[in-house]
Amino acid sequence: MAKVEEIKEKANYCLNCPVKPCSNKGCPLNNDIPTFIKAVKEEEYKKAYEILSETTVLQAVCGRICPHSKQCEGSCVRGIKGVPVSIGELEAYVGDIAIKENYKIATPKPKKENKKIAIIGGGPAGLTSAAFLLKEGYSVTIYEKYNYLGGLLVHGIPDFRLPKNIVRETVQKILDLGLNVEYNKELGKNLNLQELQEKYDAIFLSFGANITSKMGVEGEDLDGVYGGNQLLEHKNHPDYKGKKVAVIGGGNVAMDCARTIKRLGAQEVKIIYRRAEEQMPAEAKEVKEAKEEGIEFLFQNNIVKIIGNNKVEKVELIKTELVQKEGETRKVPVNIPNSNYIIDIDYIIMALGSEPEPFVKKLGLELNKWGYIQIDENNRTSISKVFAGGDIAGCKGTVAWAARSGRDAANAIIQYLG
Repeated sequence: MAKVEEIKEKANYCLNCPVKPCSNKGCPLNNDIPTFIKAVKEEEYKKAYEILSETTVLQAVCGRICPHSKQCEGSCVRGIKGVPVSIGELEAYVGDIAIKENYKIATPKPKKENKKIAIIGGGPAGLTSAAFLLKEGYSVTIYEKYNYLGGLLVHGIPDFRLPKNIVRETVQKILDLGLNVEYNKELGKNLNLQELQEKYDAIFLSFGANITSKMGVEGEDLDGVYGGNQLLEHKNHPDYKGKKVAVIGGGNVAMDCARTIKRLGAQEVKIIYRRAEEQMPAEAKEVKEAKEEGIEFLFQNNIVKIIGNNKVEKVELIKTELVQKEGETRKVPVNIPNSNYIIDIDYIIMALGSEPEPFVKKLGLELNKWGYIQIDENNRTSISKVFAGGDIAGCKGTVAWAARSGRDAANAIIQYLG
């Protein structure tokens, strides 16, 4: 934890803008950033936590892992001509104090005993939704397929980015609101959506969509090709010692895979991305730290073919140029003819995005053209009492956006039950 003097100095750097672009434009959760920072300036940390708790319950988490430069800090007025306010660090500091001092998220309203809500999935969306429903006095049960809560906060983000004790303590604050949990319950296996509809007044589906998307290139089914999401979730890593590994993709999953694999002893780790560095969705600080750890980046390179006899031996790449096409908001990578070349590779990790598991098609819910659960502007599915959000509904893929989806779903459920 940073010294109080350092934190106060960083808080005093905030101009307390009345228009609050960091909150209104930059933060997916619309946290009241200038007001909570003002409380930090005055060393009123409990008040700062209470202000944040009006919109979020993941302060110590989001303060560490959000892509701040693309969200709140990217909209900071201070950043126009200089360095933005260290919003993430200040939020994490308040979250850590709340853990240390055991500040409560809120005092729940009187119990609405006749209203029961089930949440399927205990990740950021499910936990946030649960907290906001519990604060309003509803009875909430989370059904979680693992024996722990947190979802990708536990198995999708490495310890070097998010210490697991921080996740446990953050989850405990939500449990303290009166949350019921049924562990080792998985939809499509030992949990039935139809039976849940008969038992509960409303259901929120917030489980992940964690099947790694494929590229559709030759050799993708060879031994040695892995999905990044599954590697991080299940930790079924091969022996990387002395091996050359290529990670395909430009998001935080690609960064997390590459940095984890480097720590597990790989001789070389390359991140291959078909666009330019400035187009990478990954947080800039993650890219910077990956470079400092010796990970090589091959920007504007595309995979043509994976080569090998049963297992990966080489990969054929082609260089790309960025072209502005009509109807596109950003330049599109186009392969440059005759720029192909081949490199030796032992393992390839696909980190190109994810899609829902096959059982989702059997839930009896309307899906969109990408296979995600179709929801309306109120997070409602094609079944009136069933709501959905987060990854399984195809929402934006950051923890803060998942949490926002969970909060929106909670508000929609409250309105529906009211």
